[in-house]
Amino acid sequence: MTKDARICVAKIGAAHGVRGEVKLWPFTEDPMAVLNYGPLSTKDGARQFEVARARIANDHLVASIKGIATRNDAESMNGIELYIARDKLPDTETDEYYHADLIGLHAIGETSEPIGSVIAIHNFGAGDIIEIAPLHGPTLLLPFTNAVVPKVDIAAGHIVIVRPTEIDGDSPQDAAI
Repeated sequence: MTKDARICVAKIGAAHGVRGEVKLWPFTEDPMAVLNYGPLSTKDGARQFEVARARIANDHLVASIKGIATRNDAESMNGIELYIARDKLPDTETDEYYHADLIGLHAIGETSEPIGSVIAIHNFGAGDIIEIAPLHGPTLLLPFTNAVVPKVDIAAGHIVIVRPTEIDGDSPQDAAI
């Protein structure tokens, strides 16, 4: 299976102040890691950007990007996603995965029956959620835990899913509503 050669590590948000700073939303475990990757680029590689400095502000960074000196320049950057080459990322530990490596994997059941494919990983604050596009029907949102996803085999191109039998708070009466 071929994975994208480029990985999105941050997204530029709104302008911050009048000196060309921007809000920067990093997608890295260490938010300040975007300073260590060197030049970042658009997905197609056509434009390059370098984060000159950044500081943590709430749930994002406030960053200065080389060549961006005015608020108007900064406003024109809003929404640009910043990528690096996949091989610049550090290796993962055992049972750690880059979300980009999981997207597109086939989801199979415990007896290898096809379920669908991974289309996204979400985190709304209470842990990772894996989104599966099934062969039929609406997407499945499942907790990305060892109990529900006991095996991830990136080399083989699949994950094993053990569907939960119940969800906390669900009861037979809830199904009738």
